[in-house]
Amino acid sequence: MTFRDLHQAVFSGEPVDEILWQPRIEHWYETHKLHGTLPERYREMTILDLFDDLHCSVRGYWAFNDSIRIEDSEEVRREVATSGEQTITTEYTPAGTLTMIETRTPLAWHTEKYPVETPEDMRVMEWKLRHRRIWFDREYFDGACRRIRERAAPCIYISRVNLMRLVHEYMGVEGGLIAVYEWPEATERLLRTINETDEALLDVLCASPIEIINFGDNVHQAYCPPPLFEQWVLPEYQYRNEVLHAAGKRTYPHWDGDCGQLLPYVADCGFDGFEAITPVPQGDVTLEEMRDTLEGHILLDGIPCTDFLPETPVESLLENTEKCIEYFAPRLILGISDELSPVGDIERVRMVSEFIEQRRPVQAATGGADIA
Repeated sequence: MTFRDLHQAVFSGEPVDEILWQPRIEHWYETHKLHGTLPERYREMTILDLFDDLHCSVRGYWAFNDSIRIEDSEEVRREVATSGEQTITTEYTPAGTLTMIETRTPLAWHTEKYPVETPEDMRVMEWKLRHRRIWFDREYFDGACRRIRERAAPCIYISRVNLMRLVHEYMGVEGGLIAVYEWPEATERLLRTINETDEALLDVLCASPIEIINFGDNVHQAYCPPPLFEQWVLPEYQYRNEVLHAAGKRTYPHWDGDCGQLLPYVADCGFDGFEAITPVPQGDVTLEEMRDTLEGHILLDGIPCTDFLPETPVESLLENTEKCIEYFAPRLILGISDELSPVGDIERVRMVSEFIEQRRPVQAATGGADIA
C-alpha cells in the first residue's frame, strides 16, 4: 500500500496491518529555514523532500486548504500597514471598520489587538460573513494532488466552529469569554450568524472530492468549558457531522490543549477520529485515558511532543510509540501531539520511522521528489 492508500484505508475502516507514521514537522522546517539553521543534510531540501528522506507520510493541510476559497465581498477594502515587526490590518466595510494588530516574533505571529472588541464590531463581522463567497477551486486541488502524489490522501481543515472562532480569531480568549457573559444577546447573534453562514461552506465541502476533513478548532477546556461546549460546540459538531457523513466524508477535530473535562463527550460528537489530543506532561490526560475513551475512534497523533526534545530519554519516545500502536492500531494515524517543536530533534522522527519498519514492515511508497 502507498501512504495514500493506507491513509484512506484507516479512515474507511478497512483491515490494515501497517502503521501510517504522519508527523507534522512543518513548523520545525519553516522556522529553521527562516533562520538559516537547517542541518546541513536538509539545507537544500523542500518540505516534501524532508518527509521522503525521513520515510514518513505528510498531513498535507497546507497543500490542499486553499482548494476551498473563502472570499470577502468586493465591497470590503483592506489596508495593511507595517512598522518594524508590527502589522496593522484595517478592513473597511459598508457596516463599519475592523482593525487587527499583529506582531512577528522569531517563532510565530502574536495578535496584539483582535478585530472584534464591541457589540458594534460584532455587527460588522456579521455583515462580512453574510456577504462573503465560498467556492471550490478544482484547478488548485488538482495541482495539490500532483504535488502530494502518493504521500497522503487529500485532507483539509475547515473554519473553526462558532465559539472556537470567537476566541481564536475574532476576540481572543479573554475578550471572547467576557463577551459571552457581558453581551449575551450580541454574542449569541454573532455565533448564530457563524453557524448560518457556514452552511455555504458545508455545501461546497459536500460537493467536493475531498473526503477527509479536519475541524481545526484547537479546543482547550479552559476557554471551552463543558457548559459552553454543550451549549454551542457540541450541537454544531453533531449537525456538521450528520451533513458531511451523509455526503461520504470522514471527519475529526483538532483538540490540542487540556481536554480531560471534554473527553466524556467524545462519543456524542459524531466524529470518526480525534487529532492531537495532548498527553501528559503537556496535556492533562494519559495515553491510557485516551485509549479508554476513544474506543472505536481513530487517533491521529499520540506521541507526546516532549519525547522529541533532546533532553528527554529516547526510551520514553520508544515506549510511548509502542503504547500508541498497542492501544490504538489499526484505528491509528501515528503522529506527534501536537507537532515537532523547533527545538525538537528531527532525527527522532527518523527513529520512529525505523522503529515502525522493524516492528511491522511498511511497504508504502512516498511518491518521489517534489514536483511543485
